[in-house]
Amino acid sequence: MRTTELGINSRLVHGGYHPDATGAVTVPIYQSSTFAFRNAAHGAALFAGEEEGYIYTRIGNPTIRALEESVAELENGAGGIATSSGLGAVSTLYMGLLECSAHMVSTASVYGPSRGLIEKHFSRFGVEASFVDTSNLDSLLQAIRPDTRLVYVETPSNPAMQVTDIAGAASIAHDHGALLAVDNTFASPYLQQPLKLGADVVLHSVTKFINGHADIVGGIMVAKDDEVLRLLRGVMVDMGCNMDPHQAFLVLRGLKTLGLRVERAQAGAQAIAQWLEAHPKVESVRYIGLSSHPGHDLAKRQMRGFGSMIAFELKGGLEAGRQLMNNVKLATLAVSLGGVETLIEHPASMTHASMSKEARDAAGFADGLVRYSVGIEDADDLIADLEQALETV
Repeated sequence: MRTTELGINSRLVHGGYHPDATGAVTVPIYQSSTFAFRNAAHGAALFAGEEEGYIYTRIGNPTIRALEESVAELENGAGGIATSSGLGAVSTLYMGLLECSAHMVSTASVYGPSRGLIEKHFSRFGVEASFVDTSNLDSLLQAIRPDTRLVYVETPSNPAMQVTDIAGAASIAHDHGALLAVDNTFASPYLQQPLKLGADVVLHSVTKFINGHADIVGGIMVAKDDEVLRLLRGVMVDMGCNMDPHQAFLVLRGLKTLGLRVERAQAGAQAIAQWLEAHPKVESVRYIGLSSHPGHDLAKRQMRGFGSMIAFELKGGLEAGRQLMNNVKLATLAVSLGGVETLIEHPASMTHASMSKEARDAAGFADGLVRYSVGIEDADDLIADLEQALETV
């Protein structure tokens, strides 16, 4: 059943669920590579697209489909496409919407591998990209060219925490014959629905908030209309980067508690960000829930909360940041984000190491920036951990 008329937490629990003959309350794991046809005519009808059903898990699978339908309902789209990783979703998007000599405009501080994929690989086939501060719509507009086919924004961005006006970016893209895709990983569909604001495609690394337990790697895309959905699904099937049924089962399990986890983590993030902002050893704090953040008012308009991602710089730069990370005891020094555990990392040497220093500076974050993903621990304990670590700086 479609659950779009329900509240978001009810949709998180019930979206994508279709009871099978056993009456299982949880979507079963259909751990099968292939599916039997009733007869030759049935098989032919499935291959021709004349009948709904399953052929081969690379093409479709009931467990994976349940996840795709659930996220598509949350994002108000025509349908979803689950992939083996977040970067698998990005690769499918690029392959589907960019051709030889096409141009793309993207957020400069986008997830490092999303940028590296264009600069290292798609560039070999004549694809060009301009990476700009998309939180400044004038910069976005100036970067548009006659051959621009895709505007690809990440908001809030990773790790600079810049906020892009999705409706404004959609208007610019559509006025120039391009599509708008939004990486919604930092917000999750619980906090932001880009398709409602004019985007054509929204994607997530479900490894992060949607799953939330640091035990799978996966991605998903949701398209606004059927034509784009069919195009991207065909590319995914041909590239063979489908999600595994067991992955999908775990993500469905994590998805049910997304609202609870996000609400608790962002409450902790607000308290921690305010504490950091007042600390004498902290140069600056980038948390969109702070009124000092330049994107705060925009985030209030297009999001239902500010999330749990914080980026901050210490007085003392790179070495001070390393000292901090080497002395935290409760937060875990690791990449990724959006889990129940608090993670801390250094983008310049880890997640964004593929970018040059010049590119990082242009993207709006210095080498001393620390990224802090707040989990569901008690905020007082996380603050005490940061306080003792800052004493060593």
